[in-house]
Amino acid sequence: MSTARQNFAFQKIVAAISVLLFVIKIGAWYITNSVSILTDALESTINVMSGFIGLYSLYLSAQPKDENHPYGHGKVEFVSAAMEGTLIFVAGLIIIYEAIQNLKHPHEIGQLDFGIYLVSATAAVNFAVGYFAIRKGKANNSLALIASGKHLQSDTYSTLGIIVGLILIYFTRLAWLDSAVALLFSFLIMFTGYKIIRTSLAGIMDEADTELLNKVVDSCQKNRKENWIDLHNLRIIKYGGTLHLDCHMTVPWYLNVHQAHDEIDHLEKMVRENFGESVELFVHTDGCLDFSCKLCVKQDCQVRKNAFVRRLDWTVENISSNSKHKID
Repeated sequence: MSTARQNFAFQKIVAAISVLLFVIKIGAWYITNSVSILTDALESTINVMSGFIGLYSLYLSAQPKDENHPYGHGKVEFVSAAMEGTLIFVAGLIIIYEAIQNLKHPHEIGQLDFGIYLVSATAAVNFAVGYFAIRKGKANNSLALIASGKHLQSDTYSTLGIIVGLILIYFTRLAWLDSAVALLFSFLIMFTGYKIIRTSLAGIMDEADTELLNKVVDSCQKNRKENWIDLHNLRIIKYGGTLHLDCHMTVPWYLNVHQAHDEIDHLEKMVRENFGESVELFVHTDGCLDFSCKLCVKQDCQVRKNAFVRRLDWTVENISSNSKHKID
């Protein structure tokens, strides 16, 4: 099964569980009449909507390339994540509103013990599903799955706060704690939504992923071949779960086309071994020039023009530059 289809299958599980947990929370609210549980249930409506938004985005991203989308449909995951982050932020605002209303007009709470059991069960399931969604998303470079996982975990944190508040209310009978705890955790939810929006916008704008660039550069440096005289103009763009890498590689000028292509094959193999199969690599080969000799480590070169000076270690700064490297 392809990576995109794996993501889609997992998101179906996430969506189904979101619906089940929403039903349970509505039942808990009906039994207890707690505004904290009501706000938790309201947030779960966001979980349900975002779960199906993520499901649709992963369905689109799994579609093959076509004439209108030569790079595939993966960018839709960034749009999905932006919508989900916005919904999370809105959920935080709704919780604030409901908590304030409850402070003004307190509601009587009943059957707290049973309500605590139900809500605790949903928190445990939410966290577990969120954990596996994030892990799956990171493994497959799927922002949609990562966003769903973070959403579920943020829901878990707010639910835990609600559980603490319900326990305190159960023992102290201080009804205002119901709203106070809801207010506290609403800000955590809103911050999570902001971070998801920020990440998705970075993907839409093709913002450089410094962490990913560092990993790629480190892999190139550690697995460097002697015919890889220089590597520059490295670019990485994410399209959902697919990574598009392009760069310029300087090789000995006397290599024929097949030999130069072998070097590209070695580079591609290394990248796929370290970053998965969902990688598209485009490499432009340059023949070395006289100034390249100073940083070329090739031992048996018969046409060397200058003595070797030192090996240039590749970093994000110099490997992303637009021109061949020189040593004075």
